[in-house]
Amino acid sequence: MPDDVRMTTNLARVLRVLLTEPTGEHYGYDLMRETGLKSGNLYPILARLEAARWIEGHREAIDPSNAKRPARRYYTFTPDGAVHARQAMADLHAALGISSPTIGRLRPAGGAV
Repeated sequence: MPDDVRMTTNLARVLRVLLTEPTGEHYGYDLMRETGLKSGNLYPILARLEAARWIEGHREAIDPSNAKRPARRYYTFTPDGAVHARQAMADLHAALGISSPTIGRLRPAGGAV
């Protein structure tokens, strides 16, 4: 795992959820609900993952007045980020001495496994 992303319990919770759909877009509120983390714990983790280039965040392209809500920010793995996340979770499982479940497989660019 790159040195700039330190594994914590909360980070593992976020990665576990992101890896359930590694090619999907993940909305912050849904991540809070699925991880059980409050915004004050979740968003700093997402910022760290963005700074490390494991994920990319983007605002949805909507007209807030038509949608009657603010634009949402979605997070997606970068190709390298998904690889780093799976490795980090495998390392965590190994350190804890538990078998590592298959965690969201994402094919690298070019389709090779």
